[in-house]
Amino acid sequence: MSAPSLPAAVSQPAAYWEDRAQRFARHGEGLAAVCSYGMPRFYNQLIDYVQRRALYPWLQLGTDTRVLDVGCGVGRWSRLLAARGARVTGVDLSPTMISEARRRALAEGVAGRCRFLVQDSTALDVGETFDLVLSVTVLQHILDPQALRAALQRIVRHLAPGGRLVLLEAAPARRAEHCDSAVFRARPRAAYLQLFRECGLELQALSGVDPAPFKTWLLPYLPRLPRALALGALALATALSAPIDALFGRHAVQRSWHVVFVLKHVPGV
Repeated sequence: MSAPSLPAAVSQPAAYWEDRAQRFARHGEGLAAVCSYGMPRFYNQLIDYVQRRALYPWLQLGTDTRVLDVGCGVGRWSRLLAARGARVTGVDLSPTMISEARRRALAEGVAGRCRFLVQDSTALDVGETFDLVLSVTVLQHILDPQALRAALQRIVRHLAPGGRLVLLEAAPARRAEHCDSAVFRARPRAAYLQLFRECGLELQALSGVDPAPFKTWLLPYLPRLPRALALGALALATALSAPIDALFGRHAVQRSWHVVFVLKHVPGV
């Protein structure tokens, strides 16, 4: 099953993300708004699961750890960390995403440990620094190289001394443009590593997320398939991917489509 048609103004990120939020942020867990756009629940549940497994070692935080969640969407990571005792600021470009994040935090009893702000990552300014800055699948949607660099520089400014930056992005080891779209870039891993160095970041750890190749093989062809056939193919690809990603996701770094970058800022670089 192919994703819904994109808004006409994909060159305007705010309009794109607000449209996406209005369509899907209030549905179920909101995963179709923040994982793979409009895809079936079973597919996005696998994405959510492997992301949680990949991020698990880096989200074991002490009470009152200050966290900035960049591109927080419906607040799935903000709410998780607030429930563990962190004090979380979540920012997102979409007012509907932020409204839904607040609603869900209140429903889960963690609103007192969260605040949510509408902000563009390329102009990020929340007025304080943080022990952990987390950003999940945000940079891959910033297509313009200058805007990408600006967003990363803004993120770095929000790291407290000794703070950690954790990014989860599509970053294959080899160039792979077959899944690129008007709103997404799978930049080569080496390109991210070079950008990090130029922004004064030092890599502390690198781990995998989703080494199974079936989903990325299939996705470029989905829009061409009849709906029933596309749904069946997607279900098969998801079923084949699940055990591989679950068992080998963090360790099969070279084969992983997404990776987790764990970074720290080196002052003066």
